[in-house]
Amino acid sequence: MDYKEALRILDTTTGETVSGRYPGRLDRMRTLLHHLGDPQRAFASVHVGGTAGKGSTASMCAAILTAAGLRVGLHTKPHLHAVTERARIGNVPISEERFAQLFERMIPVMAEMRGGQWGPPSYFELLVALSFVYFSQEKVDIAVVEVGVGGTLDGTNLIEPKVCIITNVGTDHKDVLGDTVEQIARDKAGITKERTPVVTAAEQPSVVRIIEEVARLHAAPLTRVQDAARVASSLSDASYTQAVGVETARASYAFTLPLIGEFQVTNAATAILALEQIHDAFAVSPADVAAALGTISLPGRTEYYPSQPSLLFDVAHNVEKAAALRAAIERHFPQRRLVFVVAIAEEKDVVGVINAWRGLPAQFIFTTFDVSHRRSRHSRNLVNVAENAGMASRAVDDPIEALSLARRIAKASDLVVVTGSTFLVGTLRRWFLENAPVADRALV
Repeated sequence: MDYKEALRILDTTTGETVSGRYPGRLDRMRTLLHHLGDPQRAFASVHVGGTAGKGSTASMCAAILTAAGLRVGLHTKPHLHAVTERARIGNVPISEERFAQLFERMIPVMAEMRGGQWGPPSYFELLVALSFVYFSQEKVDIAVVEVGVGGTLDGTNLIEPKVCIITNVGTDHKDVLGDTVEQIARDKAGITKERTPVVTAAEQPSVVRIIEEVARLHAAPLTRVQDAARVASSLSDASYTQAVGVETARASYAFTLPLIGEFQVTNAATAILALEQIHDAFAVSPADVAAALGTISLPGRTEYYPSQPSLLFDVAHNVEKAAALRAAIERHFPQRRLVFVVAIAEEKDVVGVINAWRGLPAQFIFTTFDVSHRRSRHSRNLVNVAENAGMASRAVDDPIEALSLARRIAKASDLVVVTGSTFLVGTLRRWFLENAPVADRALV
């Protein structure tokens, strides 16, 4: 089996959320992993959940552990350009050849499960399992694993982590997780394990109470970022970098963070505090933190290119991420006029996402994306929502045409913001890197 054939078969599998709140989801994943030899038991892990920031926080944890000289696996989702990004070691994606080899091993398991009690594994579950097999075979020292959706019934929730992280809790994925933020918080807190440290950056009182309650039930030591760290940040000479200081009871950390937004500073503090909980087994130093976070790159996450006009790529597909993007722009680029290029998936809170940007000095170009397993909201529908909010907008269905138009109408001093769906950001980021002049792409 080659990589293309593996992708063809993978694309025919069940969608990630098709099971909704069906409780058998975790049993299905348990069955899949058992057929594969329970690879999740072969490595230590860090489990990262939450509504927003969990991918960035997971990547930061992995980068710091790698800087400390450890062999580190990293599973995040969704991928930006290729499914191989979901299984990385030392931040290097699995090769296409190895991916196909491991996926071929799953084919008879998929066939056997199809006629079983829980049904065949989903797209997401297959990619999680493949990552776990890869990490097991490669004998990683530790893996950092991002939750897919929620926590309690998520396919990743069969690992036995050394520390659990809950970045924050918002109202994304109501169809799967619950109708209120409290219900969603309880689901996300479901990654808590017996006597396993939990670190959270959640701030809403009702959410914190639930996380505290679940931690008590599991005798799990709980650390709140706001209580356990003194965090300070300021803009450096370059508007897209931040000078950061984090002081904890254990150590003081100082580093330059080449990422935009105060929320990324919080993510960094969260990662640091989480790794402090496992210091006895996996020691990292302030120098490791500075080396890792000073050079970290998070494609598609507040990723800035100082071209003319400048570009910012950021996956902001829910209300919390949209609000965080707005705050980042207002902090780092307070005088800039903006041109947004946006596509949003059908199931998302379109009104909430668009209203998060209401009042910005911006014009909006709404577009679409085209993938087999997700539906894009029609661009005219997005325009209607924006116009009802008094926001200048237009519809351009073709995403590359939309970005080209944005770059033409923007002045040299303006900022073009590509955001919304991961699929849009991935498509336009790839196009930009392949077609823009080298000088436009360089961070200088």
